[in-house]
Amino acid sequence: MTLPRITPADLPPPPVADRRAHRTSAHGNSVDDPYFWLRDPGYPKVGDTDVLAYLRSENAYFDAAMKPLAATVDTLFAEMKARIKEDDASVPQKDGDWLYWVEYDVGAQYKKWYRKPAKEKDGAGSDKVLILSEPDLAEGHDYFRLGAFSVSPDGRLLAYATDTDGSERFDVAVKDLETGKLLPDAIPGTLSSLVWTADGSHLLYGLANDNWRTDNARVHTLGTAFEDDRELYHEPDEGFRVGVGMTSSEKYLLIETGDNETSEVRLLPANDPFAEPILVAPRRKGREYAIDEHDGSLLVLTNDTHENFRLATAPVADPGNWTTLIAGSDDHYLTDVQAFADFYVVEGRRDGLDCIEIRYYDDPDRVESIAFPEASYSAGLSDNPEYRQTRLRLDYESMVTPDTVFDYDVATRSLETLKVQDIPSGYDAAQYVTERVTIKARDGAMVPVSLVYKKGTKMDGSAPLHLYAYGAYGYAVPPGFSTTRLSLVDRGFIYAIAHIRGGDDLGRRWYLDGKLMARMNTFHDFIDVAQGLAARGYTSEGRISASGGSAGGELMGAIANMAPATFGAIVAHVPFVDVVNTMMDDSLPLTPGEWPEWGNPITDKAAYDYMRGYSPYDNVAAQAYPPMLITGGLNDPRVTYWEPAKWTAKLRATKTDDNLLLMKINMGAGHGGKSGRFDSLKETVEEFAFILSQVGGSEQAERA
Repeated sequence: MTLPRITPADLPPPPVADRRAHRTSAHGNSVDDPYFWLRDPGYPKVGDTDVLAYLRSENAYFDAAMKPLAATVDTLFAEMKARIKEDDASVPQKDGDWLYWVEYDVGAQYKKWYRKPAKEKDGAGSDKVLILSEPDLAEGHDYFRLGAFSVSPDGRLLAYATDTDGSERFDVAVKDLETGKLLPDAIPGTLSSLVWTADGSHLLYGLANDNWRTDNARVHTLGTAFEDDRELYHEPDEGFRVGVGMTSSEKYLLIETGDNETSEVRLLPANDPFAEPILVAPRRKGREYAIDEHDGSLLVLTNDTHENFRLATAPVADPGNWTTLIAGSDDHYLTDVQAFADFYVVEGRRDGLDCIEIRYYDDPDRVESIAFPEASYSAGLSDNPEYRQTRLRLDYESMVTPDTVFDYDVATRSLETLKVQDIPSGYDAAQYVTERVTIKARDGAMVPVSLVYKKGTKMDGSAPLHLYAYGAYGYAVPPGFSTTRLSLVDRGFIYAIAHIRGGDDLGRRWYLDGKLMARMNTFHDFIDVAQGLAARGYTSEGRISASGGSAGGELMGAIANMAPATFGAIVAHVPFVDVVNTMMDDSLPLTPGEWPEWGNPITDKAAYDYMRGYSPYDNVAAQAYPPMLITGGLNDPRVTYWEPAKWTAKLRATKTDDNLLLMKINMGAGHGGKSGRFDSLKETVEEFAFILSQVGGSEQAERA
C-alpha cells in the first residue's frame, strides 16, 4: 500500500511572489531579475515586511502540504527516534591528567561534557565531573550550536564558543573548571578554533569581519579586556581565510591562511605568541601545503610536484627546504598527516578506498597499513590528543556496518573494538546488501556508486531508488552508515551515493575535473549515474528521488533543469542556485574565496558565460519539473536565504507542470537547519515523507 500522492490540487493556491523590475548587466549581457527584491537590503538583518510575508506564506503552504502526511510523519519520526540510543555516551579519551567524554540524557537535544582523573584516586576525586552542559546553554534559545571547545594545557580552564541563531558568529566564554565559575573574559563574534598558549595565559582566535570573513589571528590575554587584544596577523587578500592551530607536539602555534587552491603557514613558539612568526613557505598560486612538527623537523603535505600530494620534511630552522619522504603517486592520494612521538600517521585513499598507514622517523621504509574487515568502508583517525600515543583511536563504518570505535595497538598491530553504535529498536546487518558499482559517464569516465538495499529486492526496474551526492570542494562522500536511511530502505528503496567528479573520491584529479570550467562534468555524472542505474534494472526513470545540500543543492537545481523526466522527486537543501549573481557580488561573505572553485565572473567573461550556462536560477525553463522540496535558513551566511526563495518564485512562475513545489525557510536557523538531535531529525522526516508521497514505497517499513 502506497501513500496518497499530494498535488497542488489538494491544497490552497500556492504563494505567488511579486515581479519587480530589476536588471543586471555584465560583459555586454543584460539580464532581467524580477525577484531580486527578495534580498533584504538590510541583510544580515531581515526586516523587510514584504520579504518576510512572502517567506511566511511559503512556510504556510509547506505546512498545508505536510498536513495530509501527518500520520506518515509521526510514524517515520517514531522509527528514527527508536533507532537512537537516548542515553548515549562517547568512549572516554585520555588527554593529559584527565579522561574526557560526552553523554546525552534521555530526551535531551544536546550533550553534556564530562571528565574524570585518568588515574584512579581515593575518595570523591575519582568521580566524574560535569564541565559543560549544552542543555543549560541552549535553554531559552530556538537554536543552539557549540563551536570551538578547548581545555588549557594544565586542565584548569575551558574556552568554548556558542552560536544561538545560526549566523555562525560565535561568542567565546572561559570557565574555571576548578571553581565552575565563568571568568570575566569574553570574546564576541569569533569564527575560528580556540588555541591556548603553552602556559594557558593566552588564547588565540579569529574574528569574523563585517563580511563574515576571518581575515585575522588575534590573541587574548586572560584577565584583560577584549578591546585590548592584539592582532598577530592580518590577511590582505580578501579571498583568503585565516585559521589558528597547534602542532601535535604542542611546541608551535599555527597561523594558517589560504583559499581553495593556495595556502601559507606561519609558526609561533607555543610559549611566546608575540614572537616574530616563522613563515614556512611563501604562498604560490595553486600550491597547497599543511604542516605538523616532530623533534625540530616539519612534516609537509603538499601538492607542489604531484596533484595527489607528496609528503616532505624540513628543519624548522630552514622550513622552506623540503625533502621528499613519500613521493606523489597516481595510485595513492595523500589527504592528511599527524605526527606522534615515535611515529607518524598518513591518511589517504587508494582506488577510492580509505587507507591509514603508520610510518617511522628512524626507518623510512617501514610502512604498516591498518587492515579493515570489509571490501568497502569509511575509516579514519578519530580524536588522538596526546603526542605520546601508543594506541590510536579510529572511527569505522560501512553502508551496512554501524559506526564503530576502535583502538589500534601500534605495537601488536591489532584492533580492539571499544564501541559499536547501539540501535535500540534492532538492526540485523545480514538483512541488507551493499554494492559498489561503476557507471560509465557520457565522456567515458567511470563513476563509482555505493548502494545499499534490503536482501531480496528485485532488480527488475520496479524498486524506487534514492540518489545522493555532493560533488564540490574536493569533498568525498563516504560510504558510511545511516540509521535514518533505513526508513527508506525498509520501504523498498535502494539507497545510492554517487561519487561524482567535484569530490576527490578517486584522487585530486577527480576533484579538479569537476570545478571551474569542468563543472558540467559534475551534473552530467549525476544524471548518467541515475540513468545508468535504471538501465541496469536497479530502478526505472521517474522512480528516482534525488537530494543534495548547499553545493549539492546547486547540483539538484542543475539536474532539475537538464533531466527533469529522470527524477520522480528532488529535494534541495540550502541550495546554491543563484550562482552568477552571488559570484558577481564580492560583498557577500563567501564570494571572493569561492572564485578559485567556481571562477570569477566579474573579471572573466569566459567564466561568466560558462556559469550562465548551468546556474540553476538562470536556466529555469518553461518545461515540466518533478515534484520538488526546497529548504533554506533565514540566518544562513553561506547560502543566503534569497537564493532558494528566488529560485522557488521563478520555478512557480515558469514551470508548466502541476507537480508539487514546496519551500521551507527556517526562520531562526542557518545553513545546517534546526539544531538539537530530535529537531534536526524532524527535518529528515519531512524530507522522507515528501519523497514517499511522490515516488512511492511501502507505507509500512518491513522489519529487518
